[in-house]
Amino acid sequence: MAGLIFEGLRAESVRSNLERAREEIARAAEGAGRDPAGVEILAAVKYVPSAELDVLAEAGIELVGENRAQDLEQKAGSHPGLFVWDFIGQLQSRKVRQILPHVRYIQSVATDSVLAQLERHARPGTEVLVEVNVAGEPGKGGVAPNELTSFLDRCPVAVVGLMTMPPLARSPEDNRPHFAALRELAGSHGLPHLSMGTSQDYPVAVEEGATIVRLGACLYAPRAP
Repeated sequence: MAGLIFEGLRAESVRSNLERAREEIARAAEGAGRDPAGVEILAAVKYVPSAELDVLAEAGIELVGENRAQDLEQKAGSHPGLFVWDFIGQLQSRKVRQILPHVRYIQSVATDSVLAQLERHARPGTEVLVEVNVAGEPGKGGVAPNELTSFLDRCPVAVVGLMTMPPLARSPEDNRPHFAALRELAGSHGLPHLSMGTSQDYPVAVEEGATIVRLGACLYAPRAP
């Protein structure tokens, strides 16, 4: 995905892709005995230039997520009130203060240095998700599952859910155990939100309890009829 930029987007194409994603989410949710209304679609805009964001709004997208603090600040600042924003990328602690005014949730809280900055700069009502490295991948961001309880205890703001990015997989089914593990962790801590699943595997994530799916290419790239 490195270097891929989505330009020249058309609202009708994005709207059609969005509707198809909603239909797939509905099938997955209903098959798992869930209400599809309990699943939010977050459009990941790391590779969407600021100039294209009006097209996403025209297509009906309401919730977006950015991976880079500087880009989030620029995009949100140049499109005030157009979307609800979440931060979904690896977070440097010195960027916490910069992004807090723009976001609903920071979804990727995972270090004590970020907790320290939240304690200093969080506003009343600040809510976050904690990123968990469910697969225990070396060098990958996220709290280890066996350290989650103590991390939650140290968090100075309200934690409303968990997020994960599982390993690259050949098949969406390969990620089911990771999604299930995150669901069990969230349930054991009484956390309502699960941010998991991307364009490659979001129906499986919904079947395992996702409340937020982070979609990119499947919303922007033209699809075959």
